[in-house]
Amino acid sequence: MIEKVDSLLPQICALNPDVLVITGDHSTPAAMSGHSWHPVPVLLSAKNCRPDGATSFGERACLSGGLGRMPMKYLMGVALAHAGKLQKFGA
Repeated sequence: MIEKVDSLLPQICALNPDVLVITGDHSTPAAMSGHSWHPVPVLLSAKNCRPDGATSFGERACLSGGLGRMPMKYLMGVALAHAGKLQKFGA
């Protein structure tokens, strides 16, 4: 299934979305061979994103990405802000 999504990314990006968010539904560390409570990887792409050093998408790579570690209850607000849909972000 992941390969199918990967193959569709050029078509999705050609639509020029204001923001593109890709995430998993759970973390699955190889050492545990199953779902866990660990952070879920998130990729957020938008024209006003700050570049970071992440060169791949996965649990370990995303930990060092620009979004860092944050509670996912904030993800929609961050996505809307990057899409330019909020007049003000935060307080």
